[in-house]
Amino acid sequence: MRGYSQEKDDYLKRLRRIEGQVRGLQRMIENDEYCIDVLTQISAATKALQAVSLGLVDEHLRHCVAQAIAEGGEVADAKVREASDAIARLVRS
Repeated sequence: MRGYSQEKDDYLKRLRRIEGQVRGLQRMIENDEYCIDVLTQISAATKALQAVSLGLVDEHLRHCVAQAIAEGGEVADAKVREASDAIARLVRS
């Protein structure tokens, strides 16, 4: 079971909403909308994806990493390293 399993439906709803935002962006470009308006909508979609990412990181830390730490050993070290790498990727993006 994944850490986000209990919130899976909520994540899927949010991602479908984001998918709609991205389709809206495509329509804006097709319709030659004003560039600042397009950029504003891109910013909104980016923030929405970031919110999903932060939620998943939180779930991962609370479930997967916490469980690995409780077990200890190399598995714990690997999970912490994996989480740190994922957070670093998010920060860079």
